[in-house]
Amino acid sequence: MRNATTWWIIALVMFLLDLYVYQALRIVSQNASEKTRMVIHIAYWVISALTLATILSFPYVQALQTSRVFRNYIFSILVGLFFAKILGSVFFLADDLRRGSLWLMTKIFPDMGVRYMDETSSIPRSTFLSWVGLGIGGGLFGTLLYGFSNKYNYQVLKVRLKFNNLPPAFRGLKLVQISDIHSGSFQDKKAVEHGVNMVLLQKADIILFTGDLVNDRAVEMDDYKDLFSRVQAPMGVYSTLGNHDYGDYVSWPSEAVKTANLEALKKVHADMGWRLLMNEHVLLEKDGQQIALLGIENWGAKGRFPKYGKMNLAYPGTEKIPFKILMSHDPSHWDAEIKPHYPDIDLVLAGHTHGMQFGVENPYFKWSPVQWMYKEWAGLYEDGKQKLYVNRGFGFIGYPGRVGILPEITVIELV
Repeated sequence: MRNATTWWIIALVMFLLDLYVYQALRIVSQNASEKTRMVIHIAYWVISALTLATILSFPYVQALQTSRVFRNYIFSILVGLFFAKILGSVFFLADDLRRGSLWLMTKIFPDMGVRYMDETSSIPRSTFLSWVGLGIGGGLFGTLLYGFSNKYNYQVLKVRLKFNNLPPAFRGLKLVQISDIHSGSFQDKKAVEHGVNMVLLQKADIILFTGDLVNDRAVEMDDYKDLFSRVQAPMGVYSTLGNHDYGDYVSWPSEAVKTANLEALKKVHADMGWRLLMNEHVLLEKDGQQIALLGIENWGAKGRFPKYGKMNLAYPGTEKIPFKILMSHDPSHWDAEIKPHYPDIDLVLAGHTHGMQFGVENPYFKWSPVQWMYKEWAGLYEDGKQKLYVNRGFGFIGYPGRVGILPEITVIELV
């Protein structure tokens, strides 16, 4: 996206949208006083001009490319404005199609012209549709701005899962899952500390982290390693890698530097006292009974997400263990490989989707645009005796906020 031509094209599209939205703005403000109309129109074009100037400056101003504030907030505002105008334009387009159809009908049936044409021989725009378009587009933009305040609004979700084959010694086991920390996006250490304290308040027997500790670089944990080192549990803390942990989304001077970054990240896990599972398993024992905990590297069936995970390395040795938990960052792994090939994996824990950090959730309805790509994207899913839980993420990336889908700390009780 740093290519200057790309940004000029984006700016052109944005300018055309500005012109289109402005036509609706003129309609809804037509009955206001001349002074009010002038203020509204000037304010609109000042905001549009600043938006276009920022877009066009991006490929030429290095500070904009490296600034976390720009990437986390200003860029999100620009994207929010773009989609708000796109959404509003859907209604303006519907109005234009209405007007075009009526105009065509008056040409085919001239007698209809008396009913639909005014003295300027044109069919006026609908004030109602203009208001609806501006209202919905503005509502979306306002919602995205409000979502900035929710990015550290951690919620604790508690789930009781019953398994008939769970060894008696492990009934009542309290497991806490966190996922997608994305430390490179954090800007408020005190708020993050509050989230860590909430994890510790759950008094978990074991804590499992399902990937994406950082956005790209191991050094993103430098300011937060002390906080997350406090995340401990009697039976240990186990972790896996997510797609962002490999540094695949940034340019490195050489492959050796990229490899060194990954090794440094593995050391971060170790320094915090977290046991990183790399295509392997551990046996957890209690009162002479055992369950298996498997952890694999990222394996995604959707898009271009990497398939580093190797179940053929993690699974052997667990065949006779009566109960198995798998940590696998990407929930698409469940449908693509686990259900068809590993039917004795009882519980899969995943993250990755963040619920897109945008959606609607209540006891009766759950929706997010991410469901158009991921069948399993938040919460509990079941198929026969197998279960998948998708954590909504502790952190955030890209959009520095949460709308409807809050950051999550999952408490799972096995019964």
